[in-house]
Amino acid sequence: MATSASVPRKPRKNRFEVKRGTVPPSSLVLHFSPDQWEKFIEEACRQRKLSNGGSYAVVKQLGGAGDGGRDVEARLVPTLTAGQWDLYQAKHYNAGIRPSEFFPELAKFFLQLVAGTYPAPRQYLLCAPLGVGNDLHNLLSKPAEFKQRFFDDWIAGKSGLQGRSAELTPAVRSLIGAYDFSTIVECQLRDLLAWHAVNRARHFELFGIEAERGDDPSAPSLPTAAEQIYVEELRRLYEEHAGQPMTLDDVLRAQLYEEHLQVHRALFYCAEGLKIFSRDLYGEEEFNALLEMVLVGVRPSVNSFKHKSGEERLDASLSAVAGLKVNDSVLSPRLRPGDLPGTCHQLANQGKLKWVK
Repeated sequence: MATSASVPRKPRKNRFEVKRGTVPPSSLVLHFSPDQWEKFIEEACRQRKLSNGGSYAVVKQLGGAGDGGRDVEARLVPTLTAGQWDLYQAKHYNAGIRPSEFFPELAKFFLQLVAGTYPAPRQYLLCAPLGVGNDLHNLLSKPAEFKQRFFDDWIAGKSGLQGRSAELTPAVRSLIGAYDFSTIVECQLRDLLAWHAVNRARHFELFGIEAERGDDPSAPSLPTAAEQIYVEELRRLYEEHAGQPMTLDDVLRAQLYEEHLQVHRALFYCAEGLKIFSRDLYGEEEFNALLEMVLVGVRPSVNSFKHKSGEERLDASLSAVAGLKVNDSVLSPRLRPGDLPGTCHQLANQGKLKWVK
């Protein structure tokens, strides 16, 4: 009876994991205070990538008395210039926003424009954890109808604008008539979360998300071009130990040296897995910062005058790195036994550590 071949396990990938018992970000924001919600929007805007590939020049939370209806001001240029900034209005309600809740804020906005408190923004973005209700959603999708409904309700004192018809001066009427209501939009929660997540360290801290490390790459049977420098350092070490010239082929044919080489190549690839993990989830700069910590920690031992051979310097680096504390690195919680020894070979591969003088 034929048996089916076993299916090889797929390597585990680097990914984000919400801690057991932690509320997902889309739900946790529902429990924010209004001030926390504004601060979250400010942080998200700082990370937002604009259509030109750049970022806002200035982002500031202004929520509170005297904010003029702009909870977060995000400028495309350093100065507050018409059409060169975005206004983020934060509303933290327990249901989708209705016209009766938004229209008073919009009236305040037009009054501030007429008063010259600030110039007209490029966009007015309404931010709410539960979004806008169906009625307001339909209005936002039809700018001309939206403008007319807002104008009519202000005249009639409806939708939260009761007793405010006197504020609808000729100047305000003229501004509303000329204003492009298509620039008044809803800012989706999923977009705010995506922008905020660009700063992964802050996003993880705020929402209790942990980075889960996947499987490390295996060392290929033969050294690759990417390993050339640190493998050459090891070849020179073997040549020194043997007391005679040795090529890499010679090393691979000598059991003593070949076994030593493969052990240290495995360490290199442990650290290579850490580098990939850092690149995928935090950015490669975090791995580079860890390498600098290791270099500072092991260089005095490696460069000690008492070492007379490459083997002694290599062993000194491994001994020194074993005692290092790198708790300041965000990678520290995900270190594996071979990672720090492997970073010594990563440093050698960058030409920053040498075994044979």
